[in-house]
Amino acid sequence: MKNIYITGFMGTGKTVVGKLLARSLNREFVEMDEIIEKNAGQEIVDIFAQKGERYFRELESKLLETISARTGLVVSCGGGLICNDTNLKVLKATGRVFLLRASAATIYGRIRKQNHRPLLNVDNPQERIAELLAKREPYYGQADCEIDTEGVSPEEVAEKIMTFLKNG
Repeated sequence: MKNIYITGFMGTGKTVVGKLLARSLNREFVEMDEIIEKNAGQEIVDIFAQKGERYFRELESKLLETISARTGLVVSCGGGLICNDTNLKVLKATGRVFLLRASAATIYGRIRKQNHRPLLNVDNPQERIAELLAKREPYYGQADCEIDTEGVSPEEVAEKIMTFLKNG
């Protein structure tokens, strides 16, 4: 049974949808960022601050190697994980990749009060979101299925993924 990988920008609902989907499909849920924090003994914002984004991306890639060796998982991926050709190949070879989308304004509205988003610790976070979305688009566009999360409940998003899997 192939894994289900849920990707997309921060604030698009990957973790909430992933948990709902795993429960509905009776599969194990894996939250990559949570595992990285546990293994590193520090929060992602601190990893970025102390060792940089490149180091964090290396941790992500190594964790993906471990996770992708297993089957039947629902995996919430970090929003930038897919933006690496090797990672993208692993995701596509070992599972189905679902991209959750939202506009930069919606994402900003959902996460503006959170202070654990290291890529957004800038003067104009909404502009930064738009820049990152544009930069990641060539990778995001390679997902097996894209789901717009604007004005849609997490339950509805999970249902759309289950329908896609069923109709495949």
